[in-house]
Amino acid sequence: MHTLTPRPEPGREDGWFPYALIAPAMLTLVVVALVPFLYTVYLSLHEIRHAQVGGWAGLANYQSLLANPRFWHSTGISLLFIALAVPLEFGLGLAGALILNQGVRLRSIIIPVLFVPTMMAPVVVAILWKIMLAGSWGLLSYNVIERFGIFSGTSVLASPSLALYALILVDVWQWTPFMMLALFAGLQSLPLTPYRAAAVDGASDWQTFRRLTLPLMAPLMVVIGLLRLIDAFKVFDTIFLLTGGGPGTATESTSLFVYKTVFDFWDLGPASASAVVIWIMFFVFANGFYQIARRKLDAF
Repeated sequence: MHTLTPRPEPGREDGWFPYALIAPAMLTLVVVALVPFLYTVYLSLHEIRHAQVGGWAGLANYQSLLANPRFWHSTGISLLFIALAVPLEFGLGLAGALILNQGVRLRSIIIPVLFVPTMMAPVVVAILWKIMLAGSWGLLSYNVIERFGIFSGTSVLASPSLALYALILVDVWQWTPFMMLALFAGLQSLPLTPYRAAAVDGASDWQTFRRLTLPLMAPLMVVIGLLRLIDAFKVFDTIFLLTGGGPGTATESTSLFVYKTVFDFWDLGPASASAVVIWIMFFVFANGFYQIARRKLDAF
């Protein structure tokens, strides 16, 4: 009795079928991402006055940008923001994920509630914290900050020395639950056999965490950390709505710097150059991060 072997569908044996599947996504990326980026590069190399593209400027816009201390100040603000916010979110998220993984009571109720801050629109988050930290009548500013004499006389968001840390608090409040739930999902997917073997060998909780959990979770941690770093560097919504980059330029991130350069000063040449420079910076950073994670942690 002869068995019938299924014939391959037309086109699959030619090798083009996988490319046909990803073609719509690639076409969308080219239209909405690559073409605007290439046009931004084009603008950065030309003179632009009153929103009209003029003659060839070469690297003049880049020289003007790199000589602008406000650009470097905004870059420093963004780096400080991610240097404080992302590690806090990661550490608190990992601690919360480990607690949830122990099978705490009412976990089925706690997990959906934890998603609430992350699901809220940035404008809602900004309005909420504007009310919480407003002047002398906000819920936190009145009941905690002023009552205990921590800070008084003005709003925390109006303080040049404290406004950035208030924004970091808002970002940690909003994104720590996301980190926690993503890491919790990773913990839930880990195989049980190595943990049973470690328990038989008499390994302590710390040894199990250091020698099993961290290595097994490394790929997920690297991906989540990289995505969060990129997202935190681009933060715009909450800063724009809560402080507008102020007071002065105390909380002006690179995103706000580019926004103001375009819409406040209509200086499109340096603004386009800043977008390209920021892309180059992050390309170098992400590539280095990828190489280190691939070689040292075997994460990719």
